[in-house]
Amino acid sequence: MSELSPAQKALAAFNERHELCGPFDDDWVEQCLAAAIEELADQVVPEHKPWLRTGERGAAKHDVRLELFAIAAELRGDTTPTEDNGQA
Repeated sequence: MSELSPAQKALAAFNERHELCGPFDDDWVEQCLAAAIEELADQVVPEHKPWLRTGERGAAKHDVRLELFAIAAELRGDTTPTEDNGQA
């Protein structure tokens, strides 16, 4: 099986979260979008590759990662965003 593209990984994250919604929570769309956004953040600056965050460009990428996680947290209704929201 070939490696999934970043877009396919985001769609898979959306679908995986969607399947957990059960009888559809009122905020199912927000929860699924948050999961997809977090997957995209992991594609931009993977947590397991800290060397991608070095230097000026790396710091900028990490800032983008943090902004994406903040967007996901807002969609979930979290008041204190962290990089591991929903990643348990």
